Amino acid sequence: MSKQARAAQGAGSHVGTKGMPRADRERLILEAAAEEFGTKGYARGSTALVAARAGITKPMIYEYFGSKDSLYLTCLDQAGTRLVEAVASAQEGPSDLSRAVRTLEAVFRALESRRHDWELVYDGTLPAEGPLPAAAARYRGELNRMGAVGVAEFLEASPGVEPLDADLVTHLWYGTVSAAVAWWRHHPEQTADEMAARFERIVAVLCPDLWATPSPPSS
Repeated sequence: MSKQARAAQGAGSHVGTKGMPRADRERLILEAAAEEFGTKGYARGSTALVAARAGITKPMIYEYFGSKDSLYLTCLDQAGTRLVEAVASAQEGPSDLSRAVRTLEAVFRALESRRHDWELVYDGTLPAEGPLPAAAARYRGELNRMGAVGVAEFLEASPGVEPLDADLVTHLWYGTVSAAVAWWRHHPEQTADEMAARFERIVAVLCPDLWATPSPPSS
């Protein structure tokens, strides 16, 4: 038995899915695939391990999704849609620092039970061309667009700000979000509520004159 086969056999956590409705089995496959690809990336992700995690045979993956690329694209579409919708929901309200807090809080809540979703959208192992990088670029572009709009609206009240200032702050914001998610990955014991509260405290310390206390997080 090959090393990969032994690993796949060991990864299986389900006895089997015989008799399971197709929609439930498909959801099980997608959950296993999102975790596999989100943890290892597209290039290193194994459909054999996805099948083992889902308690199915590898050919069944191709029966349901046709190819590894199609399976990954389905996972990516679900992850990207969740993140974009979460960030969009946080854009209403004042365009002050509380908007930044609302946005990161929305990201934390969207990722709390699916932290690998971020890695699917920002997977550095995707091929250079084709539908997979195109889809990832579309979701990244929408997230970046909302970030740029938020920064521009926050800075428009300051008459001395130059266009390149806004561009720099936008890139700083992108880096802040990415760094916060990366830090969270190394501290998996932290909940979304704890991460949101931590970011609020940091903003209040770093920018006390600009900070407006945001509304309490929704339950």
